[in-house]
Amino acid sequence: MPVKTHYGHWIDGRWRAPANGHYPVINPATEETVGHAPEADGAQVGRAVTAARAAYEDWARTDPRERAAVLDRIADLLVERGKDLVPLLQAETGATLRVASTLQVPTAADRFRRYARGAVEPDTVPLAPQPVKASPLAPGGLIGAAAVRRPVGVVGCITSYNFPIVNLAGKVAPALAMGNTVVAKPAPQDPLGCLELGPLLQEAGLPDGVFNVVTGSGAAAGEALVGHPDVDMISFTGSTAVGRRIAQSAGDTMKRTLMELGGKGAAIVLEDADERVATSAIRAVGTTWSFHSGQICTAPTRALVHRSLYEKVVAGLRQYAGALTVGDPVDNSTVVGPLISAAQRDRVEAYIAGAVRQGARLVVGGTRPALPTGFFVAPTLLADVAPEMTVAQEELFGPVVVAIPFDDEDEAVRIANGTPYGLYDYVFSADAGRAWGLAARLRSGNVGINTVQRHPETPFGGFKESGVGRDGGSFGLHAYSELQSVVWPS
Repeated sequence: MPVKTHYGHWIDGRWRAPANGHYPVINPATEETVGHAPEADGAQVGRAVTAARAAYEDWARTDPRERAAVLDRIADLLVERGKDLVPLLQAETGATLRVASTLQVPTAADRFRRYARGAVEPDTVPLAPQPVKASPLAPGGLIGAAAVRRPVGVVGCITSYNFPIVNLAGKVAPALAMGNTVVAKPAPQDPLGCLELGPLLQEAGLPDGVFNVVTGSGAAAGEALVGHPDVDMISFTGSTAVGRRIAQSAGDTMKRTLMELGGKGAAIVLEDADERVATSAIRAVGTTWSFHSGQICTAPTRALVHRSLYEKVVAGLRQYAGALTVGDPVDNSTVVGPLISAAQRDRVEAYIAGAVRQGARLVVGGTRPALPTGFFVAPTLLADVAPEMTVAQEELFGPVVVAIPFDDEDEAVRIANGTPYGLYDYVFSADAGRAWGLAARLRSGNVGINTVQRHPETPFGGFKESGVGRDGGSFGLHAYSELQSVVWPS
């Protein structure tokens, strides 16, 4: 892969010079410039949408087996080019070597391969014939019917900065499998890997115009995409605040929306947790620090612990945090890398300081690591946090865990459900049946029982302000399609 310093937009199968120049993409660890991303204006976004609309009819009518073959080739190329993509992704995201090499490119390839299979999944649900009486509308008789999934049309994919190509692959792959065309708008902080997907997908055999990428340093490009009348659907991953604005704008033209928004995951540790389960809970909560520096919406950032185990779990978390190496993400020994930007680092530090002012106990962290460059925040544990404190209510998106004690199951449920979010919660108990019952009381789209592991076929999405709709597995095909009912006389 040739090293670029200045990128264009990828529109209709070609690099296009930006309308408004370039802006720098900064390495969060070194604070050096990785490359320059293009600034789009509304007209350039419009040209990408026009290209996607022009390509739609042919792609939607392409045999699903041909679509599957293209998606499989995309996966093969991602694996083949991984050694080139990983350093770029690591430089622009600040991900550690372990995260970048195992969970960036390979996971993106897995998603394209999964939806290569999805392209040939049955899309028709036959319905039993029904006898219908004659009416002024039509003669009576035996009426047959089927429900058929059809592509939505042009899909705008707006993605988050934490896992840029993984997140984009999770949207693009099912959208393409269903016969949609795409205009992607990656997060402004790290769009370069997403731009590199343009020529890669073309090399795999994707027709020009089916996949387009536009970028920008601010909100203008995304707003133009959401507001464009020829975009049929917006798939967005990001903050709840931005999601609200997208929903309002999309409503003007009745666009379909799929939105995966913020989270404030609760890990509930019940009093029956034995040594094995308690250790599992500590390791699970510790992933808030060790997995991409807490920049993940599903992180168990709130440790809700029964009072009988509270100090034991807090001590275990303190020990876990103290064993983590913070530093240069290129170093294989590093576990905790930087946050994406200086602004995000400052935001997280402000939350920590505010919590201490409100009475939280700072157990570990809370100071900036002594590193010469980079936007680092040390793994931080705040104990004795009250449920109504800001740090317990709002998504921080950083390596910060808050510990909250509870006295009984009802109180744990009230605390867990007591935020605007409902994306991913966790229950740790020696009794899996009890945990299953407790999961039913949680207003959360996902619940892990004694694990933070994922299942790739589950529907993913949130309750309340954590989102609208579901994707993942075959549910991703549903998300990027419309149901059409076809009726005929038998």
